[in-house]
Amino acid sequence: MMIVMTPQAAEDQIQAVVARLETTGVHVVVMPGELTTAIGAIGDPEGVAELGIEGMPGVDRVVPISRSYKLASSELSHHEPSVFDIGGRTVGGGSTFCLIAGPCTVESREQTLGVARAVKAAGASMLRGGAFKPRTSPFAFKGLGAPALEILSEAREETGLPIVTELLDAQHAGLIEQYADVVQIGARNMQNYALLEVAGKLGKPVLLKRGLSSSLDELLQAADYVLKEGNEAVILCERGIRTFETATRFTLDLGAIPWLKLHTHLPVIVDPSHAAGDRRLVGPLSRAAAAVGADGLIVEVHEDPEHALCDGPQALQASQFAEFTAAVAAHAQLEGMRLA
Repeated sequence: MMIVMTPQAAEDQIQAVVARLETTGVHVVVMPGELTTAIGAIGDPEGVAELGIEGMPGVDRVVPISRSYKLASSELSHHEPSVFDIGGRTVGGGSTFCLIAGPCTVESREQTLGVARAVKAAGASMLRGGAFKPRTSPFAFKGLGAPALEILSEAREETGLPIVTELLDAQHAGLIEQYADVVQIGARNMQNYALLEVAGKLGKPVLLKRGLSSSLDELLQAADYVLKEGNEAVILCERGIRTFETATRFTLDLGAIPWLKLHTHLPVIVDPSHAAGDRRLVGPLSRAAAAVGADGLIVEVHEDPEHALCDGPQALQASQFAEFTAAVAAHAQLEGMRLA
């Protein structure tokens, strides 16, 4: 339920409504606006209905929320897109296009710094890099761990690019909090609800990837797990879903981008690298993502993809990244967006 207060409602009247709602055990979110304050009550609509909130001083009306996702919905509080400032880079809002680029996995200091310099020079907004990697095979390279975070920190110091890296396990939360500017939750962990709560409590922006077999409704309910911890900075990522088609690694759901932009206030970016599995397809999919209104991209870049320890076939060549960026920027400009 959403309780809309009158423009004249006093602070003590707002707090009285909050206190009444909390007696039912629902999750309460106070959302001050320019003209009035809205209060979200998430949990037990029947219990809230029995409280008689409509008759309390300062209350204008009580509005049911119809969607299963509450905090991520544009129905509840945010009728305008959310905009986040991350290290001076703007994500969301429809005027800037955020380009996150870097190696799938931090393999060495030289490799990571080399890629960081290349993507910075080409106009990237942030640097991505995996320290802890979830791998299908237990014998595959799983990342360097903590030393990789130190390398990423050095890359940030040199280039000024904010760092995006994945939180794979709750036991790594302290390290990720120390080094990351954006905490990534990978597709395999989208429905790891305990981990989502941990990520939300870190107080850093969270990049949430759609699970490979998850619906958009499930993605937004997963986002609610982070948002309910008081962390409003969530970035959604469409990275391809598993379908009957095997020509590409996954099927990039381009229709998800405009649908999400209609139903949520959160920024939406696209990961064409994991969707394609083939660097030759990353450019066309990236330009398509820009054309349908995505707020940005997260792409993999390597100086020598043929010898990469993880996902080499889908990594863009660092030497060709400037050309890629120029093409994507041109398509984003058609939507009135410039690189962040």
